[in-house]
Amino acid sequence: MFSNGFTHTFATTNTKNLMKKMLLLGICILALDLTASAQQYKIITTVESIVPMGLGRSRIIEEKQPMDHKKATTSRVAKDAKGDDDEKQEKVDRSDLKIDTFDETKMLNFYSGVGINFQNVASNDAMISSKVNAMVAEGWELVFVTSGVESDAGKDDGKGIFITRYIFKKK
Repeated sequence: MFSNGFTHTFATTNTKNLMKKMLLLGICILALDLTASAQQYKIITTVESIVPMGLGRSRIIEEKQPMDHKKATTSRVAKDAKGDDDEKQEKVDRSDLKIDTFDETKMLNFYSGVGINFQNVASNDAMISSKVNAMVAEGWELVFVTSGVESDAGKDDGKGIFITRYIFKKK
């Protein structure tokens, strides 16, 4: 009787310890996986012209060259006792901020000679869907879409764009 009770207690304790160790190991693996999988983001922009008579330019734009935001970033310090501030923003040359490599995919303008052209809208939708599907096939996940418009302000304006940004992420 003594040996059966001892064996049962010993086996239960070992099982509990093993389960605790397995749970701890699982948590450690999960934590390593979460920290090791850095995410990458990419933005695709569509610019669709709303200029009448098809005079505007509509495009899908995708950068093909990495950019380091730190090249354009400066730190500012409040004015010191002499009234000087630590302004270094003028040392950032805007020409250094432009990328040289990007893709431009042509699209149609929203307006034709007689007004909005729904065939052009449907064609642009098909082109954008094609681009989004290609990005998803490359392993990107569409996570956010935002858009804005600068529309025609009347007879003398004749300008306008509809811009949409598609934000993708990839692990």
